[in-house]
Amino acid sequence: MKNTEIKVSTDLKKFITKFEPAKFKMLTRGIEIRGIYDIHRSIELAKALIESMKLKLVVNHSAEMAQYRSFEVLNAEENLN
Repeated sequence: MKNTEIKVSTDLKKFITKFEPAKFKMLTRGIEIRGIYDIHRSIELAKALIESMKLKLVVNHSAEMAQYRSFEVLNAEENLN
């Protein structure tokens, strides 16, 4: 078993502290926030928080994620590819 450490950006740490997600999974590019009941409201709140704090993060959401009531918050620099 390999020990893989995920580096968390400062912007992502700030977001987690302010947004206070109940359940989230660390990803190599960011986090996946899970178990959201009002997914559309939560996505809008996340986007507004990112904009107001001028964080270099983006919100990613797909129909597949909607099945699991989840969305991702990813580091913007790593997602420009």
